[in-house]
Amino acid sequence: MIRAKLWFTCAAMHDPVTPVIVKPAVIGWEAKKRDVDLTIERAFKGEELVLRMKGWVTTDVKEVIQVVKKFGLLKVLDERDLVVEIESEEAYGKLQEDLAVHFGDQVSVERI
Repeated sequence: MIRAKLWFTCAAMHDPVTPVIVKPAVIGWEAKKRDVDLTIERAFKGEELVLRMKGWVTTDVKEVIQVVKKFGLLKVLDERDLVVEIESEEAYGKLQEDLAVHFGDQVSVERI
């Protein structure tokens, strides 16, 4: 199993960036007839985290997800870091090539 960070180009600063979960999303409820003091915390899954990058990076995040899914899985590691899990060295090489073909130098993967 190969794990790699997925790097995007920041739309504002043009530096390589990768999303990380700083704090899980907090979801609560609002009731019509009573107070509900219940909340849950839940971190984003890999694809959800990438989708949240829309507008902050120079590429269409939905297209990035489609390319990555051909070769591996987007996951959040240790409830913080976005990674791509890839089964083989060959698939890792093909993912790098396909990202370069579709996005040039705007998206890349880096083995961790």
